Amino acid sequence: MTYELGQGTGPLRGVKVVEIAGIGPGPHACMLLADLGADVIRVERPGGDMLGAGRHDVLARGRPSVALDLKHPDAVATVLDLVAGADVLVEGMRPGVAERMGIGPDACHARNPRLVYGRMTGWGQDGPWSQAAGHDMNYVGITGALHGLGQDPARPHFPCNLLGDFGGGSTYLVVGVLAALLEARTSGRGQVVDAAIVDGTAHLNAMASTFAALGLDTGRRRSGLLDGGTPYYDLYETADGEHMSVGPLEPQFYAEMVRLLELDLPDRDDPANLPAIREALTARFKERTQAEWSKVFDGTDACVAPVVPLADAPHHPHLAARGTFVEQDGVTQPAPAPRFSRTPASLGMPPGGPGAHTREALAAWGVEDVDALLESGAAVQA
Repeated sequence: MTYELGQGTGPLRGVKVVEIAGIGPGPHACMLLADLGADVIRVERPGGDMLGAGRHDVLARGRPSVALDLKHPDAVATVLDLVAGADVLVEGMRPGVAERMGIGPDACHARNPRLVYGRMTGWGQDGPWSQAAGHDMNYVGITGALHGLGQDPARPHFPCNLLGDFGGGSTYLVVGVLAALLEARTSGRGQVVDAAIVDGTAHLNAMASTFAALGLDTGRRRSGLLDGGTPYYDLYETADGEHMSVGPLEPQFYAEMVRLLELDLPDRDDPANLPAIREALTARFKERTQAEWSKVFDGTDACVAPVVPLADAPHHPHLAARGTFVEQDGVTQPAPAPRFSRTPASLGMPPGGPGAHTREALAAWGVEDVDALLESGAAVQA
C-alpha cells in the first residue's frame, strides 16, 4: 500500500500526530487516533519490534513506521522537523528521557508552539515513584482498584492489563490529547498532557468512591452489588463447563430472568434469602449447556448472556451483525470504535515492522533529502 497523507476517513482527518513508539498504552492510543482518521507517523528504533509481531501487531495498525536512530543528531533533527508540521506528539518514556534526547516539550514547542505534547507513563511525570519501573498491576494496585477485583475472598485477581494500560492509560491519554487539541485551536497554544495510569485508573474507579461514601464498600471481595456479592450479578456454570453472565439488577429484569428460568424464588430484597437464591440459580444453570441457555435468553431483557472466548467473539450473532470485529490481511481484530454518522472511521494501512515505510512516510511528511538520512544511518529502511 502506498502511503499518502489524508487517507483517513474519520473525524480526525487532517490532524497530524508524531508517535515516538513504545509499548502498551501509547501504541493503543495512537491506534485509536489513527482509526479516527488522524495521520500518525510512528517513529521506531531500528529493529525495535520487541514482540516480533510484524503484520499481526494490531496496535501498530493504521500508520506508517519509520526507523530513526535517535542517538544520531540528524534523526533528532528529523523528529523536530516532523513536529514543526504536526498537531500532536505522543511519547511514553520515563520522565526526563525525551528531554535528554532533545525531543522534550521545550525543544518541540520551540519549533511548534501549538503542539499538544502527550506523555504516557504509569506513575506520572512527578512524585516519588516517577522514575521507578512498573507495570499495569503495580499501577492499578496502589489506586484501590485492584484490591476489590475478583470473587475470591482470599486474594484479588487482575484483568490482564485492560484496566490500567488501556482503561486508565491510553483512553485517558486520548481524552487529554483531544481536549488540549480543541483548546489549542482557540488559544493558538499547545500544552503538555501528563497522562498517568495511576490517575486515570483512580478516575475510572469513581463509582467505588460513591459506594464507599454510602458505606457500601466493606473492603471485602465478593461482598457488594457488582462484585458477585449478590446472586443476581454473578457468573454461573452450565452443563458443559461454560458460563453465563447474569446481571438483572433492576426488579423488572430480574423478574424476566426468573420467568425464563422457570423458578420460584424467595424475595431477593431479604438478605436472608440470598444464599437460597444463589443455590437455586447454580443448580438451574447446571441443567443445560451454554448454547441451550443462550437460546432461552437470546434478545430478552433478562440481562443474561454467554461468556464467550475471544476466538468465538467475532462469530457471536450480535457482534457479527454490527461488524464489531473485522479482518485485515488475514488478521481478525476489533473494528474502529466509536462510530460516527457522517465521518465514519476506517482501518488504514496494515501494520509493518520497524522502518517498513521510512522512505515514503518521511517524504510524504515533507522531510527533505531522505536518502542522506538513510546513507548516514540516522534513518533505516527495513
